[in-house]
Amino acid sequence: MTNTVLTTDARAPVVKKKEKVYVTTLKRLLKNKLAVAGLIIILLQIGMAIFAPIISTHDPIKQELISSELPLFSEGHWLGTDNYGRDVWSRIVHGARISLLVGITAVSLGLIGGVTLGLLGGYYKKLDGIIMRVVDLLFSFPGILLAMLIIAVLGTSLVNVAIAISIWSIPTCARIVRGSVLSIKQKEYIMAMKSLGASDLRIMIRHILPNAFAPIIVFATMRMGTAILSTASLSYLGLGAQPPTPEWGAMIAQGQDYMWTSPHLTIVPGIAIMLTVFAFNVVGDGLRDALDPNMDIQ
Repeated sequence: MTNTVLTTDARAPVVKKKEKVYVTTLKRLLKNKLAVAGLIIILLQIGMAIFAPIISTHDPIKQELISSELPLFSEGHWLGTDNYGRDVWSRIVHGARISLLVGITAVSLGLIGGVTLGLLGGYYKKLDGIIMRVVDLLFSFPGILLAMLIIAVLGTSLVNVAIAISIWSIPTCARIVRGSVLSIKQKEYIMAMKSLGASDLRIMIRHILPNAFAPIIVFATMRMGTAILSTASLSYLGLGAQPPTPEWGAMIAQGQDYMWTSPHLTIVPGIAIMLTVFAFNVVGDGLRDALDPNMDIQ
């Protein structure tokens, strides 16, 4: 009976402490007005992506040449139409789905590769030199050029764009994780786990990785903005989404010939890209501050 009471009392503070950390982080994040604005924009984009078939007013790829190049706030087309008569609002909404899907896929693949290399390089000294030289080699290429090289080899498609951006993301993620691992593995509790005979895999997965999670979350959030911008850039160059896919960068490329007669064809998707990248960047900055243990709640 006595042992049961002691065990319950010993576990209670741990649960309470974990809840307090999450609540504290949320409070810090919500105090940042820019981060809150970014969160709202991101949630709106997620809503657009999920409910695209419902909130879009027209088929995003259906052409109606009789209604081509309608201006903003036209009847039935509040964001106008493009040079093929396709509804710009419907294409923007469906473009949000493509941008999020490619961004999440690219960042997820980049995290898998970067976290794995960072863990191995930071934990094992013998592997560190080899892994970091590979990372330095990837760093020697400008990011967008590396992505273009990969797409040139794999071919033009959104799937290959996601793969290219993920490979581009690996070296930065690996550096961040490696730095955290080098610091964490010197802690006393890691030494204690080694002395108790815990396996290297258990130590890395159960004890080191959770404590390196904060910089990984910040990196992933800010990398989403970079991935979406890179997807738009590659599609603008004709290396990503192909017509008639409603992707924001491809929409700008298709509308650039009509900038003087129908400027909304480039301005509207440009604003969509700008707001989305801005949102992920400010949320990433807010998370970085919120996860800083030296920040105090006033």
